[in-house]
Amino acid sequence: MTKYSGVGLCGSHRTGKTTTAEKLARDNNIPLVETTTSAVFARHDLKPSSPMDFSTRLWIQDKVLTAAEEIWSQHRHFITDRTPLDMLAYTLGDIQGRTQVEFAALEHYVERCLGATNRYFSSLCVVQPGIPLIAAPGKAALNEAYIEHLNTLVLGLCLDERQQVPFAVMPRSCIAISQRCLFIQEKCFTPL
Repeated sequence: MTKYSGVGLCGSHRTGKTTTAEKLARDNNIPLVETTTSAVFARHDLKPSSPMDFSTRLWIQDKVLTAAEEIWSQHRHFITDRTPLDMLAYTLGDIQGRTQVEFAALEHYVERCLGATNRYFSSLCVVQPGIPLIAAPGKAALNEAYIEHLNTLVLGLCLDERQQVPFAVMPRSCIAISQRCLFIQEKCFTPL
């Protein structure tokens, strides 16, 4: 069985995960592995921000996870700005009090996400909200409450007993890119 050593930056959108992962990859000569969420949605004529019933959302998220696993499996050692815990948090974030959910299908997806996390990652870093939010074209919405909601879901998923990957939680005050990279290198990088 292949041993993967992925470092995953997880957390809400608009927290600086991508910028931090790009710098870490460049500075440490580690492959940056990007997932193809938007491409998967487009291939199935869907948009991530479009309203959809929960069964459709769960179906497309399952496709997104499959595509990500195909990418992660091509690398033994890598860093990425998306993890299965992110995918799971966004999926769970869509559930409201009256959302119709086929629980067995959801539970299957939860198990897939947790299993993929355990399989492909050797460490995780939760990048919490903290950097200033600036509106930019093509970037996700600046809904601070939703960002906090997702952050809380990711933190909870890290503590789930089925999730076995060591993780660190970046302090909200860790804002400078150099601080962020140093924190992740100290807490999440392991010798090969």
